[in-house]
Amino acid sequence: MLRFAEEIILLLLDDDGRFARLPSWSLNYALAGGVLMDLALENRIDTDLDSLVLLDATPLGDSLLDPTLADIAAGGESDARYWVGRTASRGEELREEALRRLMELGILEKRDESFLWVFRARRYPSIDGKVEREVKLRIMGVLFSDEIPDPRDIVIICLADACGIFNELLSSRELESAAQRIEQVRRLDLIGQATTQAIRDIEVSIATSMNQQLF
Repeated sequence: MLRFAEEIILLLLDDDGRFARLPSWSLNYALAGGVLMDLALENRIDTDLDSLVLLDATPLGDSLLDPTLADIAAGGESDARYWVGRTASRGEELREEALRRLMELGILEKRDESFLWVFRARRYPSIDGKVEREVKLRIMGVLFSDEIPDPRDIVIICLADACGIFNELLSSRELESAAQRIEQVRRLDLIGQATTQAIRDIEVSIATSMNQQLF
């Protein structure tokens, strides 16, 4: 199963191997939010209105998540906004590690001569061993149909919406058409009440931090 940071990278790649034109700080917050959301789903952290709380410091054996988990364990309690910003400061490192892992899995290939990332596989293994559709096809399928989304796709949609990713991936007409559906998906609770609240807290923290970047 790919982590959110890896799927965000794939979501932003077009068929020509180029990234969507997203501000670097916006991508950094998206990757940071993905790492924290994965830690929440792995029951390593929880959040409330005032703090992000460490539940379990046991490493996951995951090169994307364990550095942030160790950082939280060493840093003590603080609010989700603090940890979003701190993790986002490692955005370039997270991006490079996600790309490295995607190459190692045979999903992407780097062509140095043209600075392009080329898909070698448009499907990849899920946690149950089944072959999973490419993230962009899944997310667009959810936005422009009535299909019930997978819980992880709900998280990606919330994260993409908070970080302004859909503004870059969709035309203004598509964005207008999908706006109601995005809000509908955001209200779904298919993850579990406690984890959903943790993800909402992280999402709000991302939006607050990004707004401060703009003004």
